[in-house]
Amino acid sequence: MTLDVAAVRASFPALTAGYAHFDGPGGSQTPDVVAQAVAATLTAPIANRGSVTEAERNADAVVRGARQAVADLTGGDPGGVVFGRSATTLTYELSRVLSAGWGPDDEVVVTRLDHDANIRPWVQAAAAHGATVRWADFDPATGELDPATVGALLSERTRLVAVTGASNLIGTRPDVAAITALAHRVGALTWVDGVHLTAHAPVDVAALGADFYVCSPYKFLGPHCGCLVAAPALLETLHPDKLLPSTDAVPERFELGTLPYEQLAGTTAAIDFLAGLAGPEGERRARLTASMAALEEHEDRLRERIEEGVRELPGVTVWSRAAHRTPTLLLTFAGRDAADAYRFLAGRGVNAPAGSFYALEASRHLGLGDTGGLRVGLAPYNDDADVDRLLAGLREFIGN
Repeated sequence: MTLDVAAVRASFPALTAGYAHFDGPGGSQTPDVVAQAVAATLTAPIANRGSVTEAERNADAVVRGARQAVADLTGGDPGGVVFGRSATTLTYELSRVLSAGWGPDDEVVVTRLDHDANIRPWVQAAAAHGATVRWADFDPATGELDPATVGALLSERTRLVAVTGASNLIGTRPDVAAITALAHRVGALTWVDGVHLTAHAPVDVAALGADFYVCSPYKFLGPHCGCLVAAPALLETLHPDKLLPSTDAVPERFELGTLPYEQLAGTTAAIDFLAGLAGPEGERRARLTASMAALEEHEDRLRERIEEGVRELPGVTVWSRAAHRTPTLLLTFAGRDAADAYRFLAGRGVNAPAGSFYALEASRHLGLGDTGGLRVGLAPYNDDADVDRLLAGLREFIGN
């Protein structure tokens, strides 16, 4: 299918402000149907989940609908979808549960390619139990994370391997399936940070080999919350601290307090919006796979245009070099501060922020310290006119 970009853009009220948004990796803009779903949930009868009153039934329907929607998006089981405040919060909470049995003879593997949310919780959990952290480095020259590099760190002592589905800093998409296969071979669990990947490509958690997969709806057109996807049988083996009267059923045992029903309704609406790009007919999972493939093709075409234009600019280094990557470019400028480029572009209505974006280890490993670079990230609503504005702004910045 071919993406109708004009129709997509017409659904985003924020675009009427006139900005060219290349800040999607930090949080996408939101289509009107998502805001409408949030408002409708907040203004309808709503209460704690139950089956007696309409308000209770409304809440229950929202939660069940959101679990199914996230399962359809990721290829998971709705009975294994856990909601939380954010992917970071979910990772911290589960890291405490998973590490409860770790000791000095145990090891956990993390990568320098990852966002700190998939590094620090595991490093801190290991420290709390005397376990060892093994670090997998990526190649700074190519941005590639070789599965063999991870494999060389594994042993019968490895309890968990944490790896990103895609780098939020430079876009690298490592061979997650190869890495998780190596981890499973030694009996280790795998935790995949899919926050950046989910917004840009079709996802199948089983094909990835992810025992745990986290993502954030606000990166794929939805509201601010987090999702964890795992097999219900695996979640049954884990026992987090919880309030005595709260249910011990999976997945609810991992959800502390009342869920944000309006955000879950918005999450379902965002996923339905994505599925609708492939048309109204057919099973939602199939439509999502088709629409995400079309989005990937659209964004990759625009990325190639940006890369071609940037190659013509003197003194610009592109750090996004992996063969398989998301439409996310990290740029630095010889003798110039990336933050200056950020402010310069912002003054011309082009939003492309600068920083390391919590991928601190990756930025340092690239030799960029804690400051990182200018990140240019694409989203479904970006078009050729946006790219023209970005390249014109960068040419003007370089010429000043």
